Amino acid sequence: MRHVIALDVGGTGMKAALAGPGGELLHQARRATGRERGPEAVVAGILDFAAELRAYGADRFGEPAGAAGVAVPGIVDAERGVAVYAANLGWRDVPLRRLLGERLGSVPVALGHDVRTGGLAEGRIGAGQGADRFLFVPLGTGIAGAIGIDGRVEAGAHGFAGEIGHVVVRPGGVACPCGQRGCLERFASASAVSQAWAEASGDPEADAADCAKAVESGDARALAVWRDAVDALADGLVTALTLLDPRVLIIGGGLAEAGETLFTPLRDAVRRRVTFQKLPEIVPAALGDTAGCLGAGLMAWDLLDGAAPAAPAARTAPTAPTSTASTAAAAATPPEVTT
Repeated sequence: MRHVIALDVGGTGMKAALAGPGGELLHQARRATGRERGPEAVVAGILDFAAELRAYGADRFGEPAGAAGVAVPGIVDAERGVAVYAANLGWRDVPLRRLLGERLGSVPVALGHDVRTGGLAEGRIGAGQGADRFLFVPLGTGIAGAIGIDGRVEAGAHGFAGEIGHVVVRPGGVACPCGQRGCLERFASASAVSQAWAEASGDPEADAADCAKAVESGDARALAVWRDAVDALADGLVTALTLLDPRVLIIGGGLAEAGETLFTPLRDAVRRRVTFQKLPEIVPAALGDTAGCLGAGLMAWDLLDGAAPAAPAARTAPTAPTSTASTAAAAATPPEVTT
């Protein structure tokens, strides 16, 4: 059976899969990156993991994988296939595409940025399916974005497209590691909400999920923290939609797990801010933490097929995620098998 290798490398762990022609995950596995042993060990672990997946696929499906796709954090030069920099993994200028190609027997390898790769999956087979233009914004430790255009994700001239987390929404505000002050991710990421709620509640162990629960129970302190985060997020999103005019705005990451506790006030806040802009659908991500693997698989299939599939006809009215998105999400969560 034809299949490809998909790898999603995070700061502490790696998710991997063998993906079939329809994007379905035929086999899944996870392991630690081993970053405590240094960047060379991380790279060696990625190569070993990919080789094991290739061997497993050849044994199970009667032929080796035809291509591989890998998503990594940090700064990525997808055109050259180089992982330029990742602070949490400690590497610089790793020619990951070449190294993987050599290890896997010269199969074609696609390398992509983790958020853009997850956005590719959400746009094609997830919450943005059927939209010709979308913006995917995961709210996690930080905030990034993926700009989807006709079935592809825009990387930008230098690989920095979609960095919405560093749009300044509170000029002169909290300092950001990027060197600016008042960046969106300092106010509306899951980690920012966790920090604000820990301070407001007096519980250093409290996090964003705890804040959401307190909001649902009507806690005034939590409501204030939540409102500040939602207002900052709405300001950043309106800037983005003014520039990009997406048809669908997909919100993912840990903060989106609060469901309508987030989405109801967020939709209202964005609606209050738009004037001439066209209000997009604002929907939760559909694929969860499998989006990176699914997107890596899609990148690999694109290498074999020669091009991304044409985007379906644009949506003209709000709709729920389609059955294909639901099928992909279901296929993404079989019992985990660790190799």
